Amino acid sequence: MDPAVPPTPQAPPPRPGRWLARWLALFLLGLAAYHGWVFWRVWRLREHDPQTTSFMQNGLKRLQSIDPKARLQHRWVPYEEISVHLKRAVIASEDQKFLDHDGFDAEAIQEALEKNVRGGRIRHGASTISQQLARNLFLSPRRTYLRKAQEALITMTIEHVLGKRRILEIYLNVIEWGDGIYGAEAAAQHYYGKTAADLEPEEAARLAAMIPSPRSYTHDPSTPYLEQRTQLLLSQMEYARVP
Repeated sequence: MDPAVPPTPQAPPPRPGRWLARWLALFLLGLAAYHGWVFWRVWRLREHDPQTTSFMQNGLKRLQSIDPKARLQHRWVPYEEISVHLKRAVIASEDQKFLDHDGFDAEAIQEALEKNVRGGRIRHGASTISQQLARNLFLSPRRTYLRKAQEALITMTIEHVLGKRRILEIYLNVIEWGDGIYGAEAAAQHYYGKTAADLEPEEAARLAAMIPSPRSYTHDPSTPYLEQRTQLLLSQMEYARVP
């Protein structure tokens, strides 16, 4: 080496603070991109009826793993063509404060959180109709804290972009009502051989009672628990307010 040529100076190692700032910037950029994607998807729901959902896609894959020719039972019907009895029954069953909250039932969430902490895992959700819709449309059935965070973001967007009437309309058209059965029209046809518009109060109450565990009743919607739950909902439906 020529002694007259000074050695090339080495760049100082990056300071931890710079790496932290970069990771934070990337995180915030990713969060903003995800929020923008959610907002765009929810905004489209103002005018466009969803043809499928995340839960429908998962359900179809499960069915086709057994029978490759399997198809879902699903047909969209507008809000006006769904019995008011079913609307009242579902609100009475799933979210009695539906018209009063902004997507979350704080008291129910606190109670569920305490039960989950005591149990050491997520078993209780206390989900409102809006939260259930967020999960059904975009997320997986897995229960994790990350998914709950995503669900919260989507729920807030749904509540601010869609009105209560549109939220309930979409919800009633996409939720699972049996093995491969999605939406009020398919449920009414499968269980009662009639349209969703023609459901009577007791029929509506029974369908609402199935929602927490719909596949359990696909072939036998007449268990003792379901009978008891149906009668309870019938007594509560008259107090349920619909949008």
